Amino acid sequence: QVQLVESGGGLVQPGGSLRLSCAASGIIFSNNDMGWYRQAPGSQRDLVATITSGGRTNYEDSVKGRFTISRDNAKSTVYLQMNSLKSEDTAVYYCKADRTAGLWHYVYWGQGTQVTVSS
Repeated sequence: QVQLVESGGGLVQPGGSLRLSCAASGIIFSNNDMGWYRQAPGSQRDLVATITSGGRTNYEDSVKGRFTISRDNAKSTVYLQMNSLKSEDTAVYYCKADRTAGLWHYVYWGQGTQVTVSS
């Protein structure tokens, strides 16, 4: 059974920082590309940052220079360090794991963690 469990969300003031974690189980973590996505009320779920199994990273333009995605394969955990937070970063943040094996594409999602940026 695959599980992705996010943690680290909460309420933070503008300009503050949070570190999200996503602990994976039931998969060979090192074989998976990992990503963080977010969904604000009334909006679609959008990509925030991804990191491949080889460590290559990609960021949505609005978070470049503020957010950092990283992974620890020994702990089967992916992180999202969020600095200089803005009110528009408020959303539910979701962790995603995906892997392609031949003709098969496996995708798993966590349950999400709320991030609220407000004074």
